[in-house]
This record gives sequence, C-alpha cells and structure tokens, in this order.
Amino acid sequence: MHDGWGTKPGQEHVLAVEITRPGCERALAHSCLSHFDRDRHASREEWARELRNSPVRVQWDPERSLSLAPLPHRSLQVGLGGEAVSRYVDEWIVGIIDVTGLANRIRGLVRGGDEAGAVRTLPEEQVYPLTSDLAQLIGHPVGEDWRPGRSLPTSGGSTNFTGRSTME
Repeated sequence: MHDGWGTKPGQEHVLAVEITRPGCERALAHSCLSHFDRDRHASREEWARELRNSPVRVQWDPERSLSLAPLPHRSLQVGLGGEAVSRYVDEWIVGIIDVTGLANRIRGLVRGGDEAGAVRTLPEEQVYPLTSDLAQLIGHPVGEDWRPGRSLPTSGGSTNFTGRSTME
C-alpha cells in the first residue's frame, strides 16, 4: 500500500475516496505523461511545455502483490495539481469512507502468512471502460481493461489516485 498500511506517523488513516466519472475523465483528459515518450511527443521541448501547462500528471508504475511480488499489470498513478486539486475537492468527490480497519485486517492477514485470505478481503475491482482517446492520452493500450483503484492524499498539495491495467 502507498500509505504503509496506515502505520506511518501522520498517515494512520486510510481513506477510500469516491469521485465522479466526469471528474475522473476530466483529470485524465487534462493529463500529461510524467516522462518523455518519443511515440507521443514530437520533441522533449514539446513534452516539457505540455507538462508545465498540465494540471494533471500520469505515470504507469509496476504493480506488486500484497507480499510485494511482481504482478503482470501496472498501476496508473495520477497526480493532481493546480486547478485540478480545487475541482477534486469541490466538485468531484462524492464520498469518503475510512477504511483503516479494513487495511489493518488485511495487514494482519499478510503478516500472519494468509495472503490468500488477505486477497479475498480486498474490495472488488471493476473494469473502467476508457474511450480510445483517453486511453491513447494516458499511454494505455486500447482494448485493455483498466480498473480504478483507491484515492490517496499525498503531501505537497497534490493528490494521487491509482488505476490498474493488464498492460505489461
């Protein structure tokens, strides 16, 4: 988990934040890859300009199991800044649930050697259908499944939420 299982000082609570689909799609539509990709950008200068002007940054990170073993998919990390943070807070959030107890149960199962039980305890993920335009913008193969994950506040006035893809 990105929050150290809710045990790091100042990060003792784990929240599940539900946002609107239009909010999620607006964030993705106004995003820029956090790294230069010559297949998507004509030059490093063009990418750097896009990155400076974008209120949202995205990157695909390797996904791990609860025991930190590599998995055959990646997580989309979405960082919100500028006006996207205001929209997230004031318009997109529709629910916040404290899931600290759930995180503690899952942590206990993993530490007790019952990873299968921990996996069964995880909330069910659902496929999030992306338009081909959004998939291309975030560097996701068209036709692959994308499952939105949890929303986690970060330091520095930005917010990250994760999604998962079966892409390698």
